Amino acid sequence: MAIFQRKNKPQPSESGPTESAILKALSAVEDPDLRRDLVSLGMIKELRIEGGKVMFNVELTTPACPVKDELQAQCEEAALSVEGVESVDVTMTADTARDRNLGQQELLPDVRNTIAVASGKGGVGKSTVAVNLAVALSELGAEVGLLDADIYGPSIPTMLGANEQPEMSENRKILPLHRHGVKLMSIGFLLPDKNTAMVWRGPMVHSALRNFLQDVDWGELDYLIVDMPPGTGDAHLTMTQSIPLTGAVVVTTPQIVALDDARKGVALFQKTNTPILGIIENMSYFIAPDTGKRYDIFRAGGGRATAEELGTPFLGEIPIDMSICEGGDAGAPAASHESDSPQKDAFMTLAQEIAKAVSIRNLSEAPETELEIT
Repeated sequence: MAIFQRKNKPQPSESGPTESAILKALSAVEDPDLRRDLVSLGMIKELRIEGGKVMFNVELTTPACPVKDELQAQCEEAALSVEGVESVDVTMTADTARDRNLGQQELLPDVRNTIAVASGKGGVGKSTVAVNLAVALSELGAEVGLLDADIYGPSIPTMLGANEQPEMSENRKILPLHRHGVKLMSIGFLLPDKNTAMVWRGPMVHSALRNFLQDVDWGELDYLIVDMPPGTGDAHLTMTQSIPLTGAVVVTTPQIVALDDARKGVALFQKTNTPILGIIENMSYFIAPDTGKRYDIFRAGGGRATAEELGTPFLGEIPIDMSICEGGDAGAPAASHESDSPQKDAFMTLAQEIAKAVSIRNLSEAPETELEIT
């Protein structure tokens, strides 16, 4: 919340500023991603006028909005342009846009969006991206859950330092664990030790994932991040057939062998009618700490080029850095670090880009709010 005042106050008219005049001025402020003005999108809430003082909320479509500060500044400037306005008090809030398809099924009734993080092959840092994406969204103010769908190789317990068994609620639902503001569920929480091998056939994997969806008390979530197993197998079909996925992001590294498999991951989601939110290039480059020189260890630009080839968004590059590795091993993800760093900044930017993509998808066909502006 911020209060802005004119430096040179004009004489207010006898009637003072009106609601219609304020809304007309604010209708000139456009969301750059949705390409519609904030008034028609219904984002202006609780408009109040007390003499020359104007107060209102701007309700964003996600707390992770990457242009929040810019929109606030534009709203303040627009309201101050109205004759008679002496000060403007703007409060930025958020009501995460919901995937309307999720409201048409019984599983996950209080989850607004489901995002699959996948890769065509192992070893590209998919789980690292999923963990840091979940933590970054939480850091930005969203309610987030993280489902470890990798039954054969669960990584979430180690990467988030959570190894205890979950408890049961009074209505016999599994209560997810909490770390870094994120609700967690993994088959790893139910195993006697981390060295236990899951020797399961497809139907058992299907049953376990269904249980994680319907028998876990996820509560209200803005985003449920699903860390998919590598490849294109049973778990992917289970998830795409069990719940509507708001979208999928595909993680790759720049090298050709990884990009070939990333294309297969994209193809899988296209065949199951799952929207592709974009491609992420992990281990994109290395910055030498002593010289600051950039090294493209696994080549360069492959993720962006593949995204352009497939006609999907390119969501960004994540550098390879020892701190990301150390954080994952210690249960302290890079996105959770208190101090800013290039690694944390990369994940925070990624979270904002994905939240933006989800909002655009959910609201691109939203009906306009009819307002009488005179």
